[in-house]
Amino acid sequence: MSYRERRARRTGATDTPPYATESIAIEIRGLRKSFDAKVAVAGIDLDVPAGSFFGLLGPNGAGKTTTLRMATGLLRPDAGRVTVAGLDVWHDPVRAKAAMGILPEDVPLFDRLSGHELLVYNGLLRSMERPVVEARAAELLDVLALTDAADTMVVDYSQGMRKKIGLACALLHAPRVLFLDEPFESVDPVSARTIREVLAHVTDSGGTVVFSSHVMELVERLCDRVAIMHGGNVIAAGTMDGVRGGRPLEEVFVTLVGARPDASGRLAWLSPSSS
Repeated sequence: MSYRERRARRTGATDTPPYATESIAIEIRGLRKSFDAKVAVAGIDLDVPAGSFFGLLGPNGAGKTTTLRMATGLLRPDAGRVTVAGLDVWHDPVRAKAAMGILPEDVPLFDRLSGHELLVYNGLLRSMERPVVEARAAELLDVLALTDAADTMVVDYSQGMRKKIGLACALLHAPRVLFLDEPFESVDPVSARTIREVLAHVTDSGGTVVFSSHVMELVERLCDRVAIMHGGNVIAAGTMDGVRGGRPLEEVFVTLVGARPDASGRLAWLSPSSS
């Protein structure tokens, strides 16, 4: 049984998503960004309902990361507007960023701090009370299996551990909206399962998760809504079942973004018999 099916069983959801009549967590209008002559994001519109688990898909260079960076206030758009939890990201950045948690793809961290120190530092930067920070940090380190590395400097963490401590920092202040760029990359299967359970708890509690990934099976299992980007445009968006139309998500994705020519009849020199 998939995560989406388990969630439906827990929440009693029918074919109509439980958040269908609720508010919009993220509203994007006319968002555009160019780098010299290259149009990275071509004036997109997108709505993410509150309480949804939203997957953002696209081939390399489609504009996913640029879109996420603009939506979180990390990159200024050339045009357009983004609101998160009803707050304009560029006109009210302090309050908007307080409502969101962010895990970028490259996970920039103060890596000369220990894992525990990094969490406490992040909490105090957000003006959280020290006892609250300490209690949440200890719980996050335990849940994400980082307790034994709590006093180890982050510079000595593996890439998977860095992903997990970055996620812990994003979750520490209990954000209403969580943005994750390739959160499962370099993460072992056991840790990936733990992360999935944590993210499921976020959405089950009314929070909203938006994440980009290249792993179709993972998106199909986790997400109840999805958008596919290609060439800086959103070429499909909606409920998972609506976008799939009864087909596997990977098949829909390849069809929409354009499959490359079949290579089976080429590269014959790779066969041992050709030498």
